[in-house]
Amino acid sequence: MKNLLVLLFLASMISACAGNHIKEAPTTATNTSPPVTNTKPSAPQNVAPAATSSTTESNIVGNPLKDPNNILSKRNVYFDFDQYEVKDEYRALVEAHAKYLVNHPELSVRVEGNADDRGSREYNLALGQKRAVAVKKLMNLFGVQDKQIETISYGKEKPKATGEDEASWAENRRDDIAYPGE
Repeated sequence: MKNLLVLLFLASMISACAGNHIKEAPTTATNTSPPVTNTKPSAPQNVAPAATSSTTESNIVGNPLKDPNNILSKRNVYFDFDQYEVKDEYRALVEAHAKYLVNHPELSVRVEGNADDRGSREYNLALGQKRAVAVKKLMNLFGVQDKQIETISYGKEKPKATGEDEASWAENRRDDIAYPGE
């Protein structure tokens, strides 16, 4: 089983290097995304092995999903205005969650797509769904099974910030990665 996972990981890495399957967002003169911390492009830090007791992952002391010093505690992928391509700065975050899911096949996530409040309800629901699917596809490239990922769009219905300025809109253009029970 372990050899199969290693082979799948290596195959996904080779295919990812052979061609970029996720489009990069167009570069603009100003970066309006919220600052990202602790998302180095290197391998994820402190990824814990699978639980060996009957205790659930959320009850384990030192749970990497709850450790603020672990990349797995970061759950937001931000997007540029009117875009749904995963930016390079969030690839390490998505990869860390993907590796965690591959190592914990009993777990699943819900990728919740969101948009700012500009545009119609229907347009923002579609954009939020495209954003959630973009993260799901990237996780699939890193070996996560479809059955472990649910996508949903909230459009502009679940804002993180309520202001009518660029900083607020930037906070709302995001995907949230949610594990069961959170």
